[in-house]
Amino acid sequence: MDLPEDIFTEPENVDPDALANLGPLRRLAGIWEGKRGVDLNPKADGPERREFYERIEMQPIDPQTNGPQLFYGLRYHTHINTLEEDITFHDQVGYWLWEPATGLIIQTLTIPRGQTAMAAGHAKPDDTRLVLEAQRGQTEYGICSTAFLEQAFRTDSYKIEVEFHADGSWSYVSDTTLVVKGQAEPFLHRDRNTLVKVGEPDMNPWLRIVRTQGSKAPA
Repeated sequence: MDLPEDIFTEPENVDPDALANLGPLRRLAGIWEGKRGVDLNPKADGPERREFYERIEMQPIDPQTNGPQLFYGLRYHTHINTLEEDITFHDQVGYWLWEPATGLIIQTLTIPRGQTAMAAGHAKPDDTRLVLEAQRGQTEYGICSTAFLEQAFRTDSYKIEVEFHADGSWSYVSDTTLVVKGQAEPFLHRDRNTLVKVGEPDMNPWLRIVRTQGSKAPA
């Protein structure tokens, strides 16, 4: 990446309307449910296949800057249960970010078992397919785990593919390559689901201020 001469000055006249500037991520905004998810994960006696249902809430955030770099994004929370258990099967939080100037898309994810990752890809505003990847050991788009996970269930790579459908729904397939202690070959941990919208997104906070107070500057 070529850095600009001025790394401090932030862009002027930033549009406060996050939903209008999300590019391909606009299709993800809202509240979603999927009832036909499938998870393939490693167990001591071999791979286990579990079916799950999922709820994802994706809400727009205010524009974010790193000096001249400008992101629009969504804050998300994913909650997953299986049909046979009440206890949470998977919980995940993070952000989806879009850089209009370059087409960069970032997904950050954190799970409450001591793991976080940042995956990246590129897309055009009207693209109907997104592909993002992260690799262990990378300092830009990488994966960080606890000492236990690093030694027992090491994550070497993460990839998510998202497809937007004509009816407004979307699907994903996420592949995580695991090196499991005591197993000779890496394990491909795969999740997939199709989500349908059950609720519309809120306005981002700055836009709500602008529309109620008539100000273009954040409070």
